[in-house]
Parts: sequence; C-alpha cells; structure tokens
Amino acid sequence: MSALIDCEHLEVRFRTEHGDVCAVNDLSFQLQAGECLGIVGESGSGKSQSMLAMLGLLADNGYATGAVRYRGRDILNLPRRELDQLRGDRLAMVFQDALSGLTPTMRIGDQLAESLVRHRGLSRAYAKAKALEMLEIVKIPAPDTRYCAYPFELSGGMRQRVMIAMAMLCQPEVLICDEPTTALDVTVQAQILRLLDGLKRHTGTAIILITHDLGVVAGLCDRVLIMYAGRAVEVGNTADIYASPQHPYTAGLLRSVPTLGGDPDTDLPTIPGQPPDLERLGAGCAFAARCGHTFGPCTEQLPELTRVGPAHIAACHRVNGP
Repeated sequence: MSALIDCEHLEVRFRTEHGDVCAVNDLSFQLQAGECLGIVGESGSGKSQSMLAMLGLLADNGYATGAVRYRGRDILNLPRRELDQLRGDRLAMVFQDALSGLTPTMRIGDQLAESLVRHRGLSRAYAKAKALEMLEIVKIPAPDTRYCAYPFELSGGMRQRVMIAMAMLCQPEVLICDEPTTALDVTVQAQILRLLDGLKRHTGTAIILITHDLGVVAGLCDRVLIMYAGRAVEVGNTADIYASPQHPYTAGLLRSVPTLGGDPDTDLPTIPGQPPDLERLGAGCAFAARCGHTFGPCTEQLPELTRVGPAHIAACHRVNGP
C-alpha cells in the first residue's frame, strides 16, 4: 500500500549572519492513511520545522530540500497558490499556541465558517450550520454562544478545541498537531488526546503528533519517530520502542516519564547536559556528549539508521557494537 505522506531525505536550513544552519538533516518517514505518527524530541530537535517545511510555512530565511510526497505528488516548495489549495483542506495543522493561531479580532464562528466558504464554496448559512456541528463534535459547551465569542473569551482548552474543529472542518486526510496539549492542565490534556483518538478512529484521518513527551503519545500513536539535533535517531512501533528502546536518548526520555508506581520521594532520572549547538556539530553522534555508553566510533563517526527489528530502526553504534 502506497503511503499517504512519503518524506525522503528532507533537509531544512536557515540563512544566518554566521552561515547556513541545518535544523533538519536527512529526515525520511512515511505516514499511512488512518495512522497516527508521534514525532518526539526536545525543543530545537527539528520536529516543528520539518512539518512547517512540508506545508511551505518556513520563515523567510528558511529553505528546504529533499522530497515530501502527498499521494505521490511532491509538494515540497510548491508555489503558494498550489499549496493554498491543499493547506486547510487536504492537509491541516493545529499550532502549539492556540491564542496566536486564532485571529483575535474575529469571532470564533467567522473564522470557522471562512474555511468552508473558501475551500468548499459553501454559503455562509450552510457553513455556519457545519461549523456549529463541528463545535459539538469537539465538545465545546453551548456552541451557539461560543460561535459568537472572541478567542480571548475562551479558556485555553476551549481555544485548542476550536483549533482542532477548524482543522477538521474540511475533513483533511492529514492532521498535524504541534504540541496540542502544551500549557494545558492534565485533565484538559487527557480530554484533547481522547478527542484526537476519536477523530482518528471515526474519520480515518491520519495524524502527526509533535511532542516532547513520550508519555503523551503512549495511548494515541501507532508509531514513534524520535528526533535529536535535527536527525531521526529511532523509529518504530510504539509498543516496540516502549518495550525495548535501542537508542540511549529514547531510553532517557522513557526513564523521565513519571509512573503511578514510582517513589514520590525519589527524583526522576534526567538526561545530563544540554542539546548541542547546531552550528557546531562534530563528526560523530550528536548525543555522544550526553550518553553514558560511548565508545570509539561515537565521537568520530555519524551512526546510520540500522534495522533492529521488523519495523524498528535506530541510529546508534551500540546496535552493531559492544
């Protein structure tokens, strides 16, 4: 079965006064219809920039190379007019900050209806009816009242639901969620994740979930892609990666997730050090300075992604070494 999204050797660079900085390096992955892929990593690992590049939303000093195919068509660096036909329609994105993602001077209902009028050619009256229906689906209380509200009049959880409703109005085939639960309390976070899971199961929408927290993806994602310093360091089925992480960075992230059986008087394990400066990456593994399992090749040679299971790959010299 051909992939819905096929990303091959994606690189994202930014022009700076000190030269070009590579934020995403040789990233490849596939997304199948109806699948949920979690992209996990610390801030600055390249998660968001890879998705923004795919949708043609990079900053003015950024540019991307490689290939990103949607249903076999390379959409990387398409002219804006052609991308506008896909964005918000076939490909939709829920941004991290819901308040900045909504126009503060427009009522919620007008922003929702606009998507249907533009992409589907619906009348304003019919667009309003569909928007109200979607607000009910994402469990916005009193949708008639909220339809006329401004973004600042809603709570953070409700704004995030509105963003999801807006993204889902045109029934996209791919929904990209960039840290959709950041800054929300755990109860609202759980509600948002249940909402996304229900949308995936009932509509067949493929989801890319960008997050820094492996605990968030445990109950939602079918596969996980771990990124570090702009590269994919481990990719596999969620169950396989949780049961047997093959990269020290993945193992460190998993150890840092709180558990119900954990000792409340014991500090959670942390990954020592800081992410590397992307302008000064060495020849070896970018994680070597923070890893407790380094040996000869780690500081001298960049590890390649190597198959460690039927659907599990990792970029670590330990896979074939001591």
